[in-house]
Amino acid sequence: MAPGDGQTVDEQFARLPRSRQRELEAKGLGLPRLREIALEEGGEPAVRHILAEHSRPTSGWDFDGDRRTDENRAVWPWIRLLLAAVISVVLCLLSTYVLNSSALFVGAACGVAVAWAGFRTRRSLGGLVACGLVAIAYVAVIWMGSYAADEWYLHLRGTETTVTYAKPLHEQASHGVRVTYCRVTLPNGTVRRVFQNDERCADETLVGAKTLAVIDPSDHYRPVLGGKSAIGGTTAAYVCLGAAAVLVLAPLTAAVMSRSNERRSERSEPGGRVSGSDI
Repeated sequence: MAPGDGQTVDEQFARLPRSRQRELEAKGLGLPRLREIALEEGGEPAVRHILAEHSRPTSGWDFDGDRRTDENRAVWPWIRLLLAAVISVVLCLLSTYVLNSSALFVGAACGVAVAWAGFRTRRSLGGLVACGLVAIAYVAVIWMGSYAADEWYLHLRGTETTVTYAKPLHEQASHGVRVTYCRVTLPNGTVRRVFQNDERCADETLVGAKTLAVIDPSDHYRPVLGGKSAIGGTTAAYVCLGAAAVLVLAPLTAAVMSRSNERRSERSEPGGRVSGSDI
């Protein structure tokens, strides 16, 4: 059926995709104006012509394709926020391999992109809640990740092996304080300072004694005396996993709700919006 065949102006206008309705409203040809034109002499053919022109698909898109474009427009800001947050977290955690805890500054710098993506989402109650959850989760991940990434790395890739106590290193710190650093000899003969001293490392009588330690196969991180249970970082890992889940699920949930709201708005009154809090 061609646009306008046996249909009122309201019915013809309602058949248009939301994007075309907004386009007409922007041109001053919203539904109230079209009703006025239809009442004028020869107005009905003019209205049919206007609506027919705006019902034609462009660039191969049909009505359903135009509807999907509206849905994508509602969903994309949340996907962009998700990508910005995930990429920023990955960059921050990877940089800990070189910068150690100073990688927090990388996360803070990348947070500018996350904040920009958050401000580009829809301003609504639900949107503010989702953005707030993303912000809290992002700070938690980069904060804890910057300080515990080396411990997580050793949990995953570290190898428990037997090392030999080497002569401890004594250095003069600030204010004349003498500091002792425990050192061990690795199976390949390399002498390394340990990640943390134990209570016996200052005892030079232990030089040559064997002990268990977790070592990094790439020899980037310092050895940890004891087994993997002595490394720590487990609590921080669980907290970061929970924060990472929120970081991903909050924008995804908002994207799903935005798409649902856009679909419901297609079925609402012409030019109207659905009730409730949009995302």
